Amino acid sequence: MDKAEKAMRKSYFDVLGLCCSSEVPLIENILRPLQGIKEVSVIVPSRTVIVVHDTLVISQLQIVKALNEARLEANIRVYGDEKHQKRWPSPYSIASGVLLLLSLLKFVFHPLKYLALGAVAVAVYPLILKAIVSIRNLRLDINILMLIAVIGTISMNHYLEAGTIVFLFSIAQWLESRASHKATAVMSSLMNIAPQKAVIAETGEVVDADEVKINTVLEVKAGEVIPIDGVVIDGICEVDEKKLTGESFPVAKQKDSTVWAGTINLNGYISVKTTALAEDCVMAKMAKLVEEAQNSKTNIQRLIDKFAQFYTPGVVIISALVAVIPLALQFSLVVLVSACPCALILSTPVATFCAYTKAATSGLLIKGGDHLETLAKIKVMAFDKTGTITKGEFVVTHFQSLSDDIDFNTLAYWVSSIESKSSHPSAAAIVDYGRSLSVEPEPEKVTEFEIFPGEGICGKIEGRVIYIGNKRIAARAGFETVPILQGEVERGKTTGYIYLGAIPIGFFSLSDACRLRVQEAIGQLKSLGIKTAMLTGDNQSAAMQVQDELGHSLELVHAELLPEDKVKIISEFKKEGPTAMVGDGLNDAPALAAADIGISMGISGSALASETGNIILMSNDIMKIPEAIKLARKASRKVVENIVFSIMTKAAILDLAIGGHPLVWAAVVADVGTCLLVIFNSMLLLRKGHNHGGKCCRSSTKPHNHKNGCGGSHDNSSHHHHHHEHDQHQHEDHSHKRCCSEKTKKLFPPQKCGGAHGSSSHHHHHHRQHQHEYHNHDQHDQHHQKCASQTSFSTCPPCS
Repeated sequence: MDKAEKAMRKSYFDVLGLCCSSEVPLIENILRPLQGIKEVSVIVPSRTVIVVHDTLVISQLQIVKALNEARLEANIRVYGDEKHQKRWPSPYSIASGVLLLLSLLKFVFHPLKYLALGAVAVAVYPLILKAIVSIRNLRLDINILMLIAVIGTISMNHYLEAGTIVFLFSIAQWLESRASHKATAVMSSLMNIAPQKAVIAETGEVVDADEVKINTVLEVKAGEVIPIDGVVIDGICEVDEKKLTGESFPVAKQKDSTVWAGTINLNGYISVKTTALAEDCVMAKMAKLVEEAQNSKTNIQRLIDKFAQFYTPGVVIISALVAVIPLALQFSLVVLVSACPCALILSTPVATFCAYTKAATSGLLIKGGDHLETLAKIKVMAFDKTGTITKGEFVVTHFQSLSDDIDFNTLAYWVSSIESKSSHPSAAAIVDYGRSLSVEPEPEKVTEFEIFPGEGICGKIEGRVIYIGNKRIAARAGFETVPILQGEVERGKTTGYIYLGAIPIGFFSLSDACRLRVQEAIGQLKSLGIKTAMLTGDNQSAAMQVQDELGHSLELVHAELLPEDKVKIISEFKKEGPTAMVGDGLNDAPALAAADIGISMGISGSALASETGNIILMSNDIMKIPEAIKLARKASRKVVENIVFSIMTKAAILDLAIGGHPLVWAAVVADVGTCLLVIFNSMLLLRKGHNHGGKCCRSSTKPHNHKNGCGGSHDNSSHHHHHHEHDQHQHEDHSHKRCCSEKTKKLFPPQKCGGAHGSSSHHHHHHRQHQHEYHNHDQHDQHHQKCASQTSFSTCPPCS
């Protein structure tokens, strides 16, 4: 990083004087002409200004000074600190209130009515300064409107009303600032979670996080926040990933576990080898996406902003025309105050901002307001299978040579070496299987490696061209038919075929497992009136196996699809209504892009899928998808409610004035009160749901898989692109999760619903097992509740 690049800095400023989007041009006009300013973005709901600037040319203090010259009450937001807020009203407002109360004694001593003028004089000073700035910038805003209203009421000798207007307006702005702080405190803490410092393990030296290079070993002690993404190379601990993934319980970490920046080491000491630069960490990308989403506008918001450009000048002109009518001055002032559209302008961005915040803290990143609007209207939800409905954690259950001329270990060596160049989950399983036979893959000896989307892969090793994939790879290899392995296919296992040129030389079988709570998530989607479908590149037998395991909850199942086939089906779905696609791999990217909403599995999915998706699921909990739709629909309702509140209060005040009661102070109360109502109504989106008690953790290590689980497959949603056929016997997730209480610790292995705990030869951990049987779903649910309510922990596969 050279000196020029290091001088560029992104600074955050709390601008308490920012009321609504009508003031955005003012801030941009102030900052953009300044030398050294590269980018300026304004987030109205959080009253935040983000500036990218050259620190060698212009400092943070100079930027604050420029903003405060316009009476915008700007402050530098210190990294990691809470957003600046006004705990108490300004001294001007307090003094105005005291004088206003004393002026009510005019009914006892008439001259005291002039104290109301004192109340105006004390509190109107900030209003005048802001109005002057607005006039200089040729802007008509609430400050000018209020100043005209005050002058008009004084000219009619309505001193008490003038004092009331000024006092209520100043207090309302303080209340709005407080409400805005509460609405944005969660998002501010989320944006500031990653630490700025890191500790080098070898020397104990504390350095800036942005100076740490890849493969640097850092130390992280108990209670500290992990500064940069990396892999644990030493130590054991539990990590709180709640702010990143929405995961309620601590996650156990040990050697080779992945850890993320911004997550908290709850106990233990670990050494972490960094795998990314600070600017490329998941948390940094998450913060960037949140910022971009905050700056985006929904279609409704753009429409309202356009309307407001004409509404305010139009109403001011009408007010001026009414003012020339004798005895109609007070009515014209009511019309004038009603010209401020602040509440209407805030109705959409505050609700969408709160929805972004709620989603982000739940492990969902929504990339823009338009996507939030579309999500609320979704009618069809399509799922990929491997890595989405299933875990994508394969285990080799069978590996067989079909040629007497090729040694078994030689075949395993060829296949594992070629597969080691692929990033598909099944490839890792095949490589692990080879290593279990003491066969070490040598990817460097593989040449002419090639991926065939929806078919498989090919590579040349030891002078031989090897094809590996599903039944479609046979045509690619030049073999006209596929070896008949009837038993394997009928039972639904993932079956891959191996060809040496055009000669079939072997095959292998893999098993996968369904993710937890998939059936429950699909059930909730159906209850929301959403049609569900599964799109997979696997054979029909494998697809129906998953459908059986999910209790036939999916309405449509399409199998044996190429990536382009998925796009065609998505296009057909879109004719029925807005369509969403959920996926995690490279082959999903076209379908994710074709859908109205693409939902990608963020941390577990490929980088391309995350870039393509409009919404990123930071964890693997499919239940977050129906939750996201409920949130989007609730946010949509809040926007409608806010717009109705904003219009109805204006209409009520105007009706009151037309009926012979033109109360200017009531117009002010209605204006600022509606702004507060809009903010507080939107904040209802931030209410927390039910939180399970207890403190549990789950292992971050790769689960041990056993038979008798959910049917899984090797889908063409893969980064790898090759398809296999499936067999029915699949492996359940034996990912061990433990629960801790002060008196006892128990380890409960997972089991099939309706049966006792099974055992498996693949299970390498040895514990004393407490056997529990659950004879029906009610008992199974009680088991989960017991885990949550006590500080004990167990994981069960889904009931189907």
